[in-house]
Amino acid sequence: MKVFLDEKKCQGHARCAAFAPETFEFDDEGFSRVRAGMEDVSPEQQEGVRKACANCPELAITIAE
Repeated sequence: MKVFLDEKKCQGHARCAAFAPETFEFDDEGFSRVRAGMEDVSPEQQEGVRKACANCPELAITIAE
């Protein structure tokens, strides 16, 4: 699985980091981004990333299987 975040859509609600803190982090302005090197999601982290995707109010997160 790969995860993508459209940083232009992010409004900084931080739901993604709540569900998948090992995958998402915040920039200096408080908006989310995918941690460097974490675009390829390990099997152990996939459930959290799926929850982050499903709970993003702006639909800024997409995943590809």
